[in-house]
Amino acid sequence: MRADNRAALLRGARACLDERGYARTRARHVADAAGVSTAAIGYHFGTTDALLVEALMQGMEEWSAHLGDRLRSVPERPRRDRLAAVWGAVVESFHGYRGVLAASFELMARADEESEIRDRLRPTIEQARRGAALQILGIDPQHDPDRAHRAGAACYALLSGLIVQWLVDPDSVPSGTDLADGLIDTIGD
Repeated sequence: MRADNRAALLRGARACLDERGYARTRARHVADAAGVSTAAIGYHFGTTDALLVEALMQGMEEWSAHLGDRLRSVPERPRRDRLAAVWGAVVESFHGYRGVLAASFELMARADEESEIRDRLRPTIEQARRGAALQILGIDPQHDPDRAHRAGAACYALLSGLIVQWLVDPDSVPSGTDLADGLIDTIGD
């Protein structure tokens, strides 16, 4: 039963993150969504914040896997067409993950004040950069770590900016074609 309560709390926390966001979710909300007592949060996670961070990290991992699947399905094409397809797939990957993506920015805002959160996010962001270099640009971090780091940081910056634009005004997010054209106009062909 205890393992079931832990899993129920993670599901409840995820539902609350999607519905309320990080900052507006309280222990009572999560416990009600999970169908358990608030004491179960302390038993399994110590604090509500620890539970929310765990649920958020799982949600981001789920979205990242979804994004990876979408990117792997983009066929090889000439550079401009591939960039357009890749960035289009990136934007499409946001659908169904609005709550998690928004809550991730709430958590990042807290990282400045809470070193534990910052320490947990650092390796996640570095892993995301390496993944972006490989999945978006085909640069293998094992074979060219410096180039992958630079390119992955650029991709991560674009990705983060796209998420912000999509969260604020999803109807005006640039298309994959617009992004590919903008990148090629900026860096050259």
